[in-house]
Amino acid sequence: MNTTQHYDAIIVGSGPGGATVARELTKQGKKVLILEWGSNAPIKGSMFQMALNAGMPGKSVLFTNKKMLAMVRGICTGGSSVFYCGTAFDPPYEMMRSHGIELEEETAALKKELPIAPAGDAIFGPGARRMMESAQEMGYDWKPLNKFIYQDKCKPDCWKCSYGCPEGAKWSARMFVEEAVTDGAELINGAKVTRVLFDGNTATGVEYKKNLGTHKVTADRVVISAGGVGSPTILRASGISRAGYDFFFDPLIMVFGTVKNLKGKGEIQMAAGAHMADEGYLMVDLDFPWPMYMVQSAPKLRLHKLLSRRDTLMLMIKIKDDLGGRITDGGGVRKDITKNDKAKLQKGYERAKGILQNAGAKGVFSGWTVAAHPGGTVKIGDVVDSNLKTEKENLYVCDCSVMPDAWGIPPTLTLLALGKRLAKHLGEEMDAK
Repeated sequence: MNTTQHYDAIIVGSGPGGATVARELTKQGKKVLILEWGSNAPIKGSMFQMALNAGMPGKSVLFTNKKMLAMVRGICTGGSSVFYCGTAFDPPYEMMRSHGIELEEETAALKKELPIAPAGDAIFGPGARRMMESAQEMGYDWKPLNKFIYQDKCKPDCWKCSYGCPEGAKWSARMFVEEAVTDGAELINGAKVTRVLFDGNTATGVEYKKNLGTHKVTADRVVISAGGVGSPTILRASGISRAGYDFFFDPLIMVFGTVKNLKGKGEIQMAAGAHMADEGYLMVDLDFPWPMYMVQSAPKLRLHKLLSRRDTLMLMIKIKDDLGGRITDGGGVRKDITKNDKAKLQKGYERAKGILQNAGAKGVFSGWTVAAHPGGTVKIGDVVDSNLKTEKENLYVCDCSVMPDAWGIPPTLTLLALGKRLAKHLGEEMDAK
């Protein structure tokens, strides 16, 4: 079925990058269509909803090698930001500047628009505080992290950041989508884009599947924002064969230790930490809900630890991994952890173990390795230029796939800044014609 509607811009995906482009273009008065593969069901903060949108094997959970290394992504309106921990690290300015991209202006504007501030005392849990005090005693530059959180809306003893915040306290890209729709953008959920349509070398729209039907829709500009896996899959199906190689996925491990008299009821994740940039990893507190703690503990045969979650300190090590691997034509992920990656994880584990033991923890152990933040599959300087344009006219990409290199920290603020920058460029380009 071909729609008779024509748009100024089609945005494929509604994570941080795509949501920002949609919001900014709509504010400029442009006619925008957002196509999202996932659901737009209200956020309930339930384990079931999280599992449905970010825990489905073959869709939101992809296994990257024969050792069953799992990579997780959120597929719903707002993308992975619905289930992230809401941590706002500044963009890697020097990395981006080396590719002709300045993001300071956009980042400063976002910090005024959004609830970005260090985690305050009121939302600090006892576990995060004990780990921060221990790390500081040992000389680490461990401090509260900037959060995308309306902290006055947070509920005491709440751990639902990773389930999807039902209180509206944690900012997610869904809020930008809602702004865009209020201002006139159209959102179609359950729409899986399969390829870009062209007239010669110029993008003219996309083809998508919905409700067992195939649909086509046209626009003056197409922005692919389907994530580090989805975007290269669409581009490759559209004739851009270089997409989908030599990427990063930020491997991480959880380190656990049991202490006396913690009695934690649940707390926000990633309240504080230390970025060991020279060593290539990030150390932060991360208080998992019981089901996720169980998944991490059981494969290590720590079954006796399952009932001690309330007295468990939890610390995450996330590394900057080596580039490598490929995305398959069908959207699968093939990537292994290198010896260098393993060395970083081991070094991080040793430091985490020391921090936990200094905090009084016993029986320290690590969970299994998982991956997040897939990116670098449509790199700036390779598949897209400094304006995020592909080799095809009117076809752009804006999500973590465009990152030119790994840097091992949460990318959300960077993607929002890139989205603002791209929307400004597209608006000027459209208005000039």
